[in-house]
Amino acid sequence: MTELQSIAMTSKAWPFEEAKKLVKRYPQGKPDGAPVLFETGYGPSGLPHIGTFNEVLRTTMVRHAYETLVPGAKTRLVAFSDDMDGLRKVPDNIPNGAMLTEHLGKPLTRTPDPFGKFESFAHHNNAMLRDFLDRFGFDYEFVSATERYESGAFDDALKNVLRHYQGIMDIMLPTLRKERAATYSPVLPVSEKSGIVLQVPVEVVDADAGLIRFTDDEGETVEQSILGGKAKLQWKVDWAMRWVALGVDYEMYGKDLTDSGVQSGKIARVLGGRPPESLIYEMFLDDKGEKISKSKGNGLALEDWLTYGPQESVAFYAFREPKSAKQLHMGVIPKAVDEYYQFRNTWHDQDDAKKLGNPVHHIHNGKVPNTPLPVTFGLLLNLVGVLPAGATRDQVWNYLGNYVADAEPENHPELDALVGHALAYHRDFVAPTLKRRAPTDNEAAALRTLDSELAALPAGAPAEDIQNIVYAIGKDEAYGFENLRDWFKALYETLLGAEQGPRMGSFIALYGIDNSRNLISEALS
Repeated sequence: MTELQSIAMTSKAWPFEEAKKLVKRYPQGKPDGAPVLFETGYGPSGLPHIGTFNEVLRTTMVRHAYETLVPGAKTRLVAFSDDMDGLRKVPDNIPNGAMLTEHLGKPLTRTPDPFGKFESFAHHNNAMLRDFLDRFGFDYEFVSATERYESGAFDDALKNVLRHYQGIMDIMLPTLRKERAATYSPVLPVSEKSGIVLQVPVEVVDADAGLIRFTDDEGETVEQSILGGKAKLQWKVDWAMRWVALGVDYEMYGKDLTDSGVQSGKIARVLGGRPPESLIYEMFLDDKGEKISKSKGNGLALEDWLTYGPQESVAFYAFREPKSAKQLHMGVIPKAVDEYYQFRNTWHDQDDAKKLGNPVHHIHNGKVPNTPLPVTFGLLLNLVGVLPAGATRDQVWNYLGNYVADAEPENHPELDALVGHALAYHRDFVAPTLKRRAPTDNEAAALRTLDSELAALPAGAPAEDIQNIVYAIGKDEAYGFENLRDWFKALYETLLGAEQGPRMGSFIALYGIDNSRNLISEALS
């Protein structure tokens, strides 16, 4: 065992804790040298959001951790889309909703695309998911439930379900309400008349032939095969069948699916398989503390975050504390961006044990960029906040020249991307909230002193020298501040129009002494 493996085996970072479950599952590796299979599931009944992406990201982190613990191990990651599900309700956040109501109950891959771009609603949502996963560089295989059902790839597994029909019913019936139990069936035939996925009791006619009998929604007794896409399985049974048919070894899922995981695990054993190892994670919440829902559209779309922050910041936010509920809304982006870069800068000076516990190690799979960012995202937002409305990227770079060596976009492409994010975030979320207030008498006196101190400094004075001046004024009892926090708050509210802000020394150095003095003059007037 290498030194890195030894350190990883003792690491408390959650991806390694999860990966150790798989090492215990296969002490000698998977039989016959088959790859360890990781799976994530996606229900394309609504547009993908960050919660969807989060599951693929976290599973990938566990996969990489396992590959660290077992060098040379074969692994696969399958992103499975439950696109054979019937459309239960029309999502709130899509166009042409009235059109979709005519197709309620039909498989998502046989429901028209309300956006008019793909052959079905599921194809549209699957494409959005794959596009994002591809842009992020995930190594995965996309698998469609519809393709597996219709191609016959699941036929043997479906026959196995019929053979163990009563065993499955014995697991499920005690978990259901009386009314639901009266009509429950593990198998949902697809009506050859209406195309709807029927929720009706069925009778097994011939398990080996895949034949069932049921009464359809028109009261007619129908004998029908369940093979080749003519039926699908009820959710918990479907999940278990998939685990067994594909040989899934690891799949994490949200806390809301805890009971589903328990029942599906029991069914998997009845079918002759073994449930995968799993992590039950807490759900993302919106800014009101409510669970994010694809159909409600109250979460962040994947592309929304990327308008206002780099993709690594999404990964950083998703990594932290998977077993704790976290709010996920536009307001968390700036902090996530800056914290990502802080952890990235720290990683290079850490020993191996601390590196393995650093979120950026898992975001970059140990290949962490070593390009420190000269300006924080928060500082960029403050800079943009004092520029005229409609400020351009070029104007921001003009000010960056006060603070950054070789201040050209081509020399700092990562910073240039952040400038674009800052302009967009300020325009959409910060500018409407900014409101500068007039200083009180003691604050005005302190600002006048700051102005005279700045006037005495040479152009290009170091940020630290400016910060020392700011500290000294705040500590001077002549101005009556109870603590430095009150002085900083006054600077933010009178100069920047915000309740919070940057280190003023850094901001003044970036914005320029003359420009900063103009801000003070405006506040005093």
